[in-house]
Amino acid sequence: MGLFNRLIAKVRGTSTASPLDWAEIESELLQSDLGPALVSELISVAQNMRGDDAEASVKDVLVKKLSSKPRALGSKDSTNVIMVVGVNGTGKTTSVAKLATLLHAGGDSVLLAAADTFRAAAVDQLSTWADRIGVEVISGKESAEPASVAFDSVQRAIERKSKYLIIDTAGRLHNKSDLMAELGKVKRVIEKGLPVAEVLLVIDATTGQNGLAQAKIFSEAVEVTGLILTKLDGSARGGVALAIESALDIPIKYIGTGEGAGDFAAFQPDSYIEGLLS
Repeated sequence: MGLFNRLIAKVRGTSTASPLDWAEIESELLQSDLGPALVSELISVAQNMRGDDAEASVKDVLVKKLSSKPRALGSKDSTNVIMVVGVNGTGKTTSVAKLATLLHAGGDSVLLAAADTFRAAAVDQLSTWADRIGVEVISGKESAEPASVAFDSVQRAIERKSKYLIIDTAGRLHNKSDLMAELGKVKRVIEKGLPVAEVLLVIDATTGQNGLAQAKIFSEAVEVTGLILTKLDGSARGGVALAIESALDIPIKYIGTGEGAGDFAAFQPDSYIEGLLS
């Protein structure tokens, strides 16, 4: 990514950046989806730096902006219920399948729940993935109540003593308060049988600051515990990851970088920061 290499070059050594240089650097950082508050702070810090410690100083600022909360997925001995939420088009259902693939490949028992009942294609998509992975998926009749599917999946997870139950929820529009209330209802129904260990919000990295807005609203509705950042490839401006963690203190737990089942991995903060600096 290398978002900060030009900034570092300007403050390293004896050269002094002009006001125009700083304006151009600020513009570049804003285009990388870091957000105005974080960009302003970084520029202020950089303008007061001199010499060869520039990279270390910038890195220190960036590291401090990342969340310090645990990034490991809930891993208690009993069933870990994971709700996956997000708006349509972020890659939510695919992320559910990829997470199941990763956990199943690691030897854990996984059960899926197709509670995105408002979109028939989502149920079919998850069922196809489940067959491919070799795991069971719980689904209801067409247009079934999402909370009903979630409840049935909890009962099945208890019966099977599954290590993970991953529940795909509807891709609701984040600006519809009634739909946010429905998400809260699904969570309450789940918790009649088992506690929810994680609520993972899927965000498309290419949506920029809109991703930050989504994270704020979903967090208010269902207390998001972690993020899955999708489409974080060469074309995505990955600064949004830093912006969200800095603003909301919600840790990114997984990233998706492509369409394949293997294009999904745990988020590595050190590698991410090195990528921004390299």
